[in-house]
Amino acid sequence: MRQPVDRYQPAAYDGEVSRKQQLQAIPSEWLLEFEAASRRPLAQRWKYAFIRTYKPVLDDAEYRSFDTMEDYRRWCDTHLPRWLGYARI
Repeated sequence: MRQPVDRYQPAAYDGEVSRKQQLQAIPSEWLLEFEAASRRPLAQRWKYAFIRTYKPVLDDAEYRSFDTMEDYRRWCDTHLPRWLGYARI
């Protein structure tokens, strides 16, 4: 007889990993760092959550505006390094 969907529990052989096994796979130093970070105030965590990275050409002007999307795409193709990911494919 088939079980209802809401009661289905995947078996271990379905590739499910127990919570204990997941925690054992994480290095203990990482767990200690995560626990310490969780005790910090939200404002402090937010302050250090983002890393500012200079993006050549993009960060050199306060803003840019274009009349059309085509103008914007043409500007990206001619001015931005391809590794920034703004080039057409």
